[in-house]
Amino acid sequence: MKPRYSPPHVEGASYCQFPPDVSARKGDYQPGDFILTHGNAFFSYLIRLGQTFRFFGKNRKYTWWNHAALIVSPEGDIIEAVGAGVRRSTITHYAPTDYTVVRLGTLATDTDRQQVVAYAEWAIGQRYGIMTLISIAVSLLTGCKFTFGFDGQSICSGLVARALERTSVIFDRSPSHIMPADLAKYFTVERPKRGASRGRIPRRQD
Repeated sequence: MKPRYSPPHVEGASYCQFPPDVSARKGDYQPGDFILTHGNAFFSYLIRLGQTFRFFGKNRKYTWWNHAALIVSPEGDIIEAVGAGVRRSTITHYAPTDYTVVRLGTLATDTDRQQVVAYAEWAIGQRYGIMTLISIAVSLLTGCKFTFGFDGQSICSGLVARALERTSVIFDRSPSHIMPADLAKYFTVERPKRGASRGRIPRRQD
């Protein structure tokens, strides 16, 4: 199977979908771009559950993803928030499953991309944002816009959103409350065709 490319979006971004066992190569992304994929850790399941409260009907397709990570090098190094905290990995770790590379295009200058990477590097070692997940849950269940959490903690999509603030991307809510499905909707990323294989989701340490 070959990767499926989308046409550039009106906003200046585009994306490329990679089915299981088809890896992105150098040139398919730049530092500062990000991926949407799947996690199978406990917190990934919580995120998927929470997304169903915000995204339903025609928007339910965006809940296909429950994990996001920043690309920080031309070689495919990524920085992501997982259960054990914010750490460095590589995009090839997700080759056994499907994932989507979201390319910022004209939304980010070279300087913007450097700032995105610098922020992600700075965040390495932060703890996973359990209180942020609780804050999101309270918001979803009550409709209130009150947010809370601890400084120095991140969830996967919140880390990506905070980094993207260094570009032309503007979100309509606190970046800490951005979920993977939010990122998919903001960048109008279509999910793979219904019934498509998710392959083998690689494990991350909780």
